[in-house]
Amino acid sequence: MKIAYFDCFAGAAGDMIVAAMLDAGLDQAFLKAQIDTLGIENLDITIKRTIRGGISAVTFQPVLSKQRRHRNIKDITAIINKSGISDTAKATAARIFQNLARAEAAVHGKEPDKVHFHEVGALDSIVDIVAAAVGIEALGIEKTYCSALCVGGGMVECEHGTLPVPAPATLELLKGVPVCGGPIDSELLTPTAAAVLITIVDEFGPLPSMQPLSAGYGAGTLNPSGFPNVLRLIVGQQVPENSAEADSVCLLQTNTDDVTGELMGFVTERLLADGALDVFTTPIVMKQGRPGVALSVICEVADADRLQRVIFEQGITLGIRKQVLVRSKLRRDFVAVKTDFGQITVKWGWLGDEVVSAKPEFSECAAAAKKYGVAVNSVSDAAMAAFRQQENK
Repeated sequence: MKIAYFDCFAGAAGDMIVAAMLDAGLDQAFLKAQIDTLGIENLDITIKRTIRGGISAVTFQPVLSKQRRHRNIKDITAIINKSGISDTAKATAARIFQNLARAEAAVHGKEPDKVHFHEVGALDSIVDIVAAAVGIEALGIEKTYCSALCVGGGMVECEHGTLPVPAPATLELLKGVPVCGGPIDSELLTPTAAAVLITIVDEFGPLPSMQPLSAGYGAGTLNPSGFPNVLRLIVGQQVPENSAEADSVCLLQTNTDDVTGELMGFVTERLLADGALDVFTTPIVMKQGRPGVALSVICEVADADRLQRVIFEQGITLGIRKQVLVRSKLRRDFVAVKTDFGQITVKWGWLGDEVVSAKPEFSECAAAAKKYGVAVNSVSDAAMAAFRQQENK
């Protein structure tokens, strides 16, 4: 399966998304021919190669002599539906604008069909969105991933005056999406790009397991010194199905030298009860030779903020390090088997079509051993024998 990963370490804009697609292999002549079917008069598209922070990148710039600035969702949908792009691209472009309309409506207290898009409704933004919808289909992408979105910082000038970064409509679009500030004090993520990405991206997180085939760099308008203002698009093949599955987890870590063993034990149990995937401690030596403890918590990315709050509330530390990591894992399942000591659950995992791991749940084995007055290993062995017999049927 062909997949793509948008690496938004410098944010994104609509033109950067299209430019990255072009640099990754999207045919220029095909894209221009598709955009021509929009029927936009006096439209010229300039595609050039440039340098941003030492990286060779592509720029995509729609140039129009005249524009009607204010359009509503009905006006824009009519332009898209009258074009000659594919039905799939039309549907994608329409969803992008619908997401924009909902965001603008929420910010301004209007119904989506009453929203006028101002800058976003300008014809060059329509071109960017339609080009992105055409490009993702033309590249043959079946699943799209994206990094956390860097939004920048500071203030931005727009139709409604000076607003904080991210702009309110952009922030509305980003609900439920991982974001980060910076790395420079400027608007790095535009509403157009936010709408495109939340529409076409299937999963946000770190780079997935893949076999890269091509990479494209779309240049932003800004060219700050020493900072590559580019959007990177990596296109590749999904890893073979007989490889381990991959997902994203968050690692929370902190070091402490003034917490009692009782409190650390309490926090460990609390974190596990609140949904942590794993919690462990490591003896360490801190400054001035003081013995300390490193607390590590592995959790789902969505649970990270909630679990770090538990750590802070219990007075464990004043600071927590946070990393999003790629985790390889076996596909797994649970099966209940019948033994002379009652029903025991066996957790098993497989790689491709081969079962490579199977283990009875220890707590159930221990309870059965206590009930029947036998060794835990006797119950565990019986459960595994029943599991193998069941699997061979």
